[in-house]
Amino acid sequence: MSLPASTSSGGTMKPPRGRLPLPVIIIIVCAVAFMALLYTETITFLSHSSIFRPKTCTRKNSVKKSNHDTAAENHDMGNSIVDDRFEFDPEECNVASGKWVFNRSIKPLYSDMSCPYLDRQVSCVKNGRPDSDYRHWEWQPEDCTLPRFNPEVALKKLRGKRLLFVGDSLQRGQWQSFVCMVESIIPEDQKFLRRGRSHTVFKAKEYNATIEFYWAPFLVESNSDINIIADPKKRILKVDSVSKHAQHWLGVDILVFNTYVWWMSGLRLKTLWGSFANGEEGFEELDTPVAYKIGLKTWANWVDSTINPNKTRVFFTTMSPTHTRSEDWNSTGGLLKCFNDTKPVMKKKHWGSGSDKRIMSVVASVVRKMKVPVTVINITQISEYRVDAHSSVYTETGGKVLTDEQKADPLHHADCIHWSRVSFPTARTHFLPCRRRYSFFPVFFVASPRFSVLHSRDLPCEHPRGLRRFQVRLHRRNKNLLSVLKISLRTSSLSKISDE
Repeated sequence: MSLPASTSSGGTMKPPRGRLPLPVIIIIVCAVAFMALLYTETITFLSHSSIFRPKTCTRKNSVKKSNHDTAAENHDMGNSIVDDRFEFDPEECNVASGKWVFNRSIKPLYSDMSCPYLDRQVSCVKNGRPDSDYRHWEWQPEDCTLPRFNPEVALKKLRGKRLLFVGDSLQRGQWQSFVCMVESIIPEDQKFLRRGRSHTVFKAKEYNATIEFYWAPFLVESNSDINIIADPKKRILKVDSVSKHAQHWLGVDILVFNTYVWWMSGLRLKTLWGSFANGEEGFEELDTPVAYKIGLKTWANWVDSTINPNKTRVFFTTMSPTHTRSEDWNSTGGLLKCFNDTKPVMKKKHWGSGSDKRIMSVVASVVRKMKVPVTVINITQISEYRVDAHSSVYTETGGKVLTDEQKADPLHHADCIHWSRVSFPTARTHFLPCRRRYSFFPVFFVASPRFSVLHSRDLPCEHPRGLRRFQVRLHRRNKNLLSVLKISLRTSSLSKISDE
C-alpha cells in the first residue's frame, strides 16, 4: 500500500526531493536554445534588424530580396545549403579551402596571342593545344566570393613601388602572368621590358612602378645558376650563402620567393660550405629535405638580418605540384602523365606524389621561427587539382616546338611541371594576401584561370574578427543543432507526460 504524499499545513503538495520542477526545466532548455541560435542567422529578427547583429559585408552581385523571398529562404534553410559565402575579406576568408567550378562566361584577361612577354614554352595556344575548357575553371572558396582582377587598380597600388618575384621557372611564370594582366592598359610609349640573364624588369613609366623577376632556382647559390647544368648529379649547392643573389633583392617593396622543383632532382643532393674553389673535395651529400632545410634557413637568416618589415613585405610561395604519375588521380590516360587530361581532379583534398609534405613541413617550421613577418602563400592544394592545366605536349624543348612525332610520345615529352600560361598561373599570380597595415599593395595571389584577384579597396566593411566566418559555419550546421534542440524539448515533453 502506497503512502500518501506529504503536504504542508496549507495542503499544498511538495515536489519530490532531488528533482527540479518541470517549468524550471523548460525555461533552462529554452534559454540554452536561444543562446545557441543567437550566433546564427536563423532568427529573422536578429538577422535583419536587431541592434545585436554587427554590420556584415554585402555579398557579391547581391540583390534586394522581397519579404516573400526571405520567408521562402528561411523556410528552406534547414533542408538545403544556401550560398552564404561573404564578400572577400583577407582577414576572414580561407581561400585554400574550396573547389574548382566551370564557368564558360569567364574571359581570360590575356592570351598567349595577345601578350608579347610570354615564353614560347608555356604558350599552349600558339603551340597547337586544341581544347579551351582549361581556361574556364575558376576557384570558388567555401567561405567567400572573389572579385575580379582590376589591372588599373593593381598599377595604382604599385605606384612608385618595386615588386620582385624571386625563384625558378615556375616563379617566372607568375611574373609573366602578372605583367600580361596589367600591360594591356598601358600605352606602348609608357612601358618597356629589359631582359637580363638573371634579372628582368618590366616598367610602367606613368606609375613609376616595376614588376621584376630574378632567377635563383635554389635561392641559395649553386654552380648551375647561370650556366645551367643539365645533369642534376653534377650540380653543387652552396647552402650557406645567398649573398650573390641577395644584392639584387635590396630596396624592393614587395618580395615574393619560391623554391622547390629544382631541389627534387634526386634523393640526395651535393652541398657545399665555403668556396666553390674547393671543388669535388669540398661537397657533402645530404638527404634532400635536410639540404632544403639548411638552404632555407640561410635564406631566412638573410631576411631577418636585412629586411625592414616597415618598408618591405615578404611572401613565400609553397611548392607547385608536378603531375607526372597519372595513377595518382586515376587518369584514363594510362602512362601518359598529364597528357589528354581536360578537367581538374574533383576528389576533395587530392594529394599526389608530385608534392612532398616533408618540404611543406620544412617551410612551416623555418618561417615560424623568423623575426621578420613572412606570409606563406599556400598554392599547393588548389594546384594539385589542376592536372589539366599543364603545358603537356604543347610546349617547346631546346628552343623548338615539339614535332608531331614527339607529341605522339607524351611519356617522354609531355611537360607536366610548367603550366599553360593563359590558364592556371593567371590565377596563381595573385595570391599575395593583404593586410590593412600594408595598404599600399593589397593583393591576393592564388591559382586559378581567372583568379587574378588584386584588391582595389580596403575591407568592404567592419565586423568583429572571425565572427562572420563563425556565423557562416554555424549557419551550415543549423539542421543538426535544431535536431538536438528538438530532441531535448521532446524529452522534456515526455517527462511531463510521465509525471502526469
